[in-house]
Amino acid sequence: MANSAQAKKRARQNDKQRSHNAALRTQLRTAVKKVEKAVLAGDQDAAQKQLIASQSVIDRIADKKIVHKNLASRTKSRLAKAIKGLGEKK
Repeated sequence: MANSAQAKKRARQNDKQRSHNAALRTQLRTAVKKVEKAVLAGDQDAAQKQLIASQSVIDRIADKKIVHKNLASRTKSRLAKAIKGLGEKK
C-alpha cells in the first residue's frame, strides 16, 4: 500500500491509465473481429472496406505503444491475406 502522498497519486494515475489502455486494447480486438466477421460472411468488398477502417484503429493503438508495432503489422497482414483468399476462392 502506498504510504507517501506521491505514491498514492502515482497509484491513482496508474489505475486511470490502466483502464484507458484496456479500453484501447478492446477497441483493437473489436476492429479485428469486425474484419474477421466480414471474411467469414464471404463478402470480399465489405471485408475490404472494414479492413481499411480497422487499419487506422490498429495503427493508432500501436503508435501509442499499447501494443507492439510488430503485432499491429502482423495482424493487418493476416487480415489482408484472409481477404485476398476470398477472391481466389471464386
